Amino acid sequence: MNRRGQALVEFVIILPIFIFMLFATIDIGKILYFTNKIENKLDDVISMYEKNNTTEDIKTNLDQDIKKTDLKIIKEEKYVEFIIIKKIDIITPGLNLIFNDPYELKTKRVIYNE
Repeated sequence: MNRRGQALVEFVIILPIFIFMLFATIDIGKILYFTNKIENKLDDVISMYEKNNTTEDIKTNLDQDIKKTDLKIIKEEKYVEFIIIKKIDIITPGLNLIFNDPYELKTKRVIYNE
């Protein structure tokens, strides 16, 4: 009986599953990384806003740190709402069935406007 042929067939069956798991791990890690980074950067954005920096200065500072982000500052009577949106491209084929491609991360905070 030829064992080398059997090992080759098993390897060919397992390889696509292994590659899918590897790329999915990279994509999910990228999503978690940018989620954490955006949450931390939102604290900086709020502190810059409280120091009376202009919206353009805040957006420039945000774009220097995290590329291709969208910042929305919605001012209401008593509250100010900050929203940072970052779109992440999914590289794993088939994972876009679970996560939309591009996956949209959205972080929002509301502060009391004194």
